[in-house]
Amino acid sequence: MPVAGRPTVRSRRLGAALKTYRLAAKLDQLQSAEVIAAHQTRVSRIETGHVSARPLEIRALLDAYGVRDLEVRHKLEELARQSKRRGWWLEHAAHLRPDYVDHIALEDDATYIREWQPVMVPGLLQTAAYAEAVIAASPHCIEPERAAQLVKVRMGRQAKIEEGGASYTAILWEAVIAQPLVDVEIHREQLSAVLEIGKRKNVTVQVMPFSAGVLAGYSSAFSSFSFDEEPTVEAVAMDNLRGASVLEGAEDLAAYANAYDLLRSSALTPDASVKLIRGRLRSLKEDTS
Repeated sequence: MPVAGRPTVRSRRLGAALKTYRLAAKLDQLQSAEVIAAHQTRVSRIETGHVSARPLEIRALLDAYGVRDLEVRHKLEELARQSKRRGWWLEHAAHLRPDYVDHIALEDDATYIREWQPVMVPGLLQTAAYAEAVIAASPHCIEPERAAQLVKVRMGRQAKIEEGGASYTAILWEAVIAQPLVDVEIHREQLSAVLEIGKRKNVTVQVMPFSAGVLAGYSSAFSSFSFDEEPTVEAVAMDNLRGASVLEGAEDLAAYANAYDLLRSSALTPDASVKLIRGRLRSLKEDTS
């Protein structure tokens, strides 16, 4: 259930889906409330994600909305159950921004994760040393205790990829590979880790070369998420100076899905990307020998 009345990513996704089906059935909230013998306010709060519908309520509402697809019904009932599940990351909640909690919840639910990163190695690929270095360099003056917790959380997020729980594709601008943002030894270790993680069947790493020109500035960093067997983008997250934003509107999702397709088609193939990263590693070793 949403904590302190704050909608979670899961409860928002559930509420948005139920609202879409209600509108398609041409019913108002009062009529929906009569279906589940509740006040209209409850339907409103379900649709905004402030409360999570119970499975029995979902079944009754979907019956009223004419939704017969068993796969859709199962998905929404499961989403309702998940909205009450306590995520592993909540034990670190005191050290996490609410928007970061949303991002982790999206990763935890996702079947497909795609990232574009023009500045640094994505968190799902970072080594502990690299994560510690970039967190320490943050302009937000993070206290040592909180920094240590953030590194632990970042490592915990990677279990989703390590266990094969999602198909993961990362596109990195060549500057991320070529220009160390951290100590050179840490950077070398990080590039080796990217190569190793990239060997997993569920992971694809591609590099956007400098030769792509201004395309690297086409979009700031973002992550997109899909939650079904098909890789249809259902949520997009991006960082900003005030934290992170999650986009769920149809037009926004279509725009970022198209943007990712453009970036991926302009990036090097996975094999060519591996060759470039290996070349950079050799160069770094020569520079320090």
